[in-house]
Amino acid sequence: MSDKKSEDNLTNKNSDSTTYLRYKRLFDVISAVTGLVILSPLLLLVAILIKIDDPSGPVFYSQIRVGKNESEFRMYKFRSMYNDADKRLKKLLQYNEVDGAMFKMKEDPRITRVGKIIRKYSIDEIPQLWNVIKGDMTVVGPRPALPREITQYTDHDRQRLVVKPGCTGLWQVGARSAVGFDEMVRLDLEYIRTRNTWLDIKIMFKTVKIMIIPNETA
Repeated sequence: MSDKKSEDNLTNKNSDSTTYLRYKRLFDVISAVTGLVILSPLLLLVAILIKIDDPSGPVFYSQIRVGKNESEFRMYKFRSMYNDADKRLKKLLQYNEVDGAMFKMKEDPRITRVGKIIRKYSIDEIPQLWNVIKGDMTVVGPRPALPREITQYTDHDRQRLVVKPGCTGLWQVGARSAVGFDEMVRLDLEYIRTRNTWLDIKIMFKTVKIMIIPNETA
């Protein structure tokens, strides 16, 4: 199945998709810029705490992710793990707690003390708003995939790559690590088929709520 055909099949229910996508981009830019400005004092505090907790590493962590139509981009986050986290991953894959092309480990030993806090409240993901401004990501959309995950995707799974990945989405505001990869794909495809401005706003409000009062499974 081609990317174009997949996108048509998933999005043709939105009769006003062109208008929606224009408003979505405007909404993305305004939301991202506003969020970074309002949260700048918090971001500065988090940056200081990260350096105090683990001075050997940088404040920000960047990683190659896969976006729309399998195009790669560099995604930014606050560093929540020790500097050698990527090297230690291979030894931890056997402890993966979810099925499919995704790694989750509740008690991940690579996470720093500050990292546990900023992950719990999703603060580590706020720098992704810069990716939104750049146009690599959108505020609401499927979780951005890792290149190693894509190698395990089926044609069905690849359908989630026909739109830009998001900072938050149906999976992120739901059970998160409590569900497996197949359920994450189902939720992503459900969002792509039904996405509209009102749905995006509802997901954003749920995201803010979870940042204030995190889910037990977050």
